[in-house]
Amino acid sequence: MNHLQRILLATLITLFSFVYLAGSAQAARIKDIAFFKGVRTNQLVGYGLVVGLNGSGDSDQTKFTVQSIVNMLERMGVHVSAKEVKVKNVATVMVTAQLPPFAKAGSKLDILVSSIGDAKSLQGGTLLLTPLKGIDGQIYALAQAPVSVGGFAVGGAAGGGVQKNHPTAGMIAAGATVEREIPYTLGSQKEIMISLYRPDFTTVTRMSAAINKEVGMAIAESIDADAVKITVPESLSEDVVKLMARLEMVEVRPDIAARVVLNEKTGTVVMGENVKLSRVAIAHGNLSIEIKERKIVSQPLPLAKGETVVTPESEVAVKEEAEKLLLLEEGASIGEVIKALNAIGVTPRDLIVILQSLRAAGALQADLEII
Repeated sequence: MNHLQRILLATLITLFSFVYLAGSAQAARIKDIAFFKGVRTNQLVGYGLVVGLNGSGDSDQTKFTVQSIVNMLERMGVHVSAKEVKVKNVATVMVTAQLPPFAKAGSKLDILVSSIGDAKSLQGGTLLLTPLKGIDGQIYALAQAPVSVGGFAVGGAAGGGVQKNHPTAGMIAAGATVEREIPYTLGSQKEIMISLYRPDFTTVTRMSAAINKEVGMAIAESIDADAVKITVPESLSEDVVKLMARLEMVEVRPDIAARVVLNEKTGTVVMGENVKLSRVAIAHGNLSIEIKERKIVSQPLPLAKGETVVTPESEVAVKEEAEKLLLLEEGASIGEVIKALNAIGVTPRDLIVILQSLRAAGALQADLEII
């Protein structure tokens, strides 16, 4: 093999390496684009009281806060009239949390505490013992912890003040303890369902093929555009957890629909790689009109007869940018579109208008979504 052949071989190897890396870079793990059916979080919610506030709690007009304090004291054996309760140091709150799958008794949960009355701030308060319930009404966790709001609100008696972040809501790390577990047994599973976050027939077909290739047997079957059914073979039925861990690491190249997302508030434009254009010509220019108004004062000379006269004068200027006509061939890719539009000097705001016009003309082969 001579020197020229070695250089040619090295070049071909390098090119194939780049092609392989480019193809594999588009692949994603199943755990990043799909989830196992039944393995999900559950929402928890509770109603509680935050005490110890420095006069920034609910006002006496918040009747349910007063009633909550009276009921709590009654359960503790303290009898008090609602008229004698002052609630400026207490605030009623809703406590929310997410119960992750397979959470065991004693596990800690992060909770979000949010005021539901007219409290000014929860800073420095303590959340009293609050049961967190699921949609079935069962208590799954108990929450109690000091509240950290990460902000403040300061004001004077005459009004005004300074506020940072949202002092009426706070996140408490490990503020709740799991008391009830949700039963879920993987060992008895004969079938496993995997659902895509974004249903797509092409992606789900590729997923089932990739799973069968990884396992070495036909255990995966595409049910619809959303789900893949996996029949657990007898040889792997004793260790379903290991099988699921193996499956979620399988790489699949998801198919992405051609879509253009526009945000008119910020001027952001996001386009997918599959966006194509039909043969179209584009001309984009700006027309600016400037009108200046001024008044000219004319006064008579000293000791001369006459009156002071004010005469309005208008100056109008029209400027139109002379942009070139841009021709895009049929099937132009996203890279060619961006390169061509940059050539005529369009801004993101201009690009939004151009894309909307292309969609109206039927030349944009993509779904246009405005947020």
